[in-house]
Amino acid sequence: MSTVGYGTVAQIVEASANITAKAQVSVSAPATGSIAELDVTDGQQVVAGQVLAQISSPSAQQELTASKQAVKQAESATGSSGGSDTSAGFSATAQSARRSADKAFASAKQIAEKITDPQLQQAVLDQITAAQTSYDSTFTALSQTIADFQNGLASAGQVLSALGDTQKVQAQAAEAAAQQTVDALTITAPISGTVTLGTGQAGSSAASLGSVSQLLAAAGSGSTGSTAQQGLSALSGGGSDTSSTTPISEGVPVSGGGELFTVTDASALSVTAQVDETDVLLVKPGVTASIQLNAVPGATYPGTVLSVDPNGTTSSSGGVTYTVHLSLGVGTTSAGTTAPVPLPGMSAIANLNVLTARHVLAIPSAALLTNGNTVTVWLVQNGVAHSRQIQLGAQGDTTVQVLSGLTAGDQIVTVGADVVTAGESVG
Repeated sequence: MSTVGYGTVAQIVEASANITAKAQVSVSAPATGSIAELDVTDGQQVVAGQVLAQISSPSAQQELTASKQAVKQAESATGSSGGSDTSAGFSATAQSARRSADKAFASAKQIAEKITDPQLQQAVLDQITAAQTSYDSTFTALSQTIADFQNGLASAGQVLSALGDTQKVQAQAAEAAAQQTVDALTITAPISGTVTLGTGQAGSSAASLGSVSQLLAAAGSGSTGSTAQQGLSALSGGGSDTSSTTPISEGVPVSGGGELFTVTDASALSVTAQVDETDVLLVKPGVTASIQLNAVPGATYPGTVLSVDPNGTTSSSGGVTYTVHLSLGVGTTSAGTTAPVPLPGMSAIANLNVLTARHVLAIPSAALLTNGNTVTVWLVQNGVAHSRQIQLGAQGDTTVQVLSGLTAGDQIVTVGADVVTAGESVG
């Protein structure tokens, strides 16, 4: 038996965690080619903007040359309806071009969203949006000219000229994308940090700038056939994937969208923990934590909750967890010395101190009997066991807080509570 008294109850939420770097950015090949010049080694420290490599890409150069030629042709062309120079023919041609352009713009955005470099991705998306806005403007003008033609207010030549303007806008957009691809063949570090060499080989979800320019060129030509399929191959698995594990070196081929480098800024480390949905509502910013690393047995690192992601992740078993971000302090070994600085990606356990109740009615958790949402204990009165329902507050590993059902000085069963029966004599 045990006498109910006052004490401190600390409720801990345990969560699996990983050490996270301040920033980590992957750099991919803008187009298919080969490493013409490699300016860094694996593990080297670099600064943002430093040249990492130079890619040789004949296909990117050819795409730029072709796009420049397409612009010249669009600027010199008088326009062609591709069909009958009638109201119906003009309308059909315009609508076909509109559908092809919309499809190409949508596909180009899909590919751009797969670009791993966030700054480059945003630049490409902005370029696509600008091209689409310009196309919308010229198409509106084209539609008005066709309407004027139908009303006898415009000539066939004016309609053909307006059709040519829509093609010219897209030809210019494709040229700009192709020029950006060529410019991006000089690979620079997006952030300062440590370089890890990649394999340069693309998986099925990789994307390159070359595929974007191909799609924009397809929009300008009014077709999303074979040219667009070349661009879409980056999303459909058409990119090569040799499953190579050999780091890049000078002279080796690389695939468009293939990972060339990963730059990691480990100047500040944090912790990312996965908290079960049953506990996450107890976790708030400011909650302190004790963090243990598998790589440093016996050491503890202090942490504080910074934020809790509002969206959960469902596992294959149906459980839901939420990502919690914590700061990471200097660790201490079991001997009292300073613990080693962790490396990004190391696994850990975060013990979150979600609630500490001081000077509260507390009993050993071994005394509890739980049946669904009902919690009872065996209260001993005059040597006889009686079932008593209680309400819990903070719940620690070995002790729990009692909010109601017991008073200080009560005697309860704490050993073998699961085999006691009502009315049993307890010595």
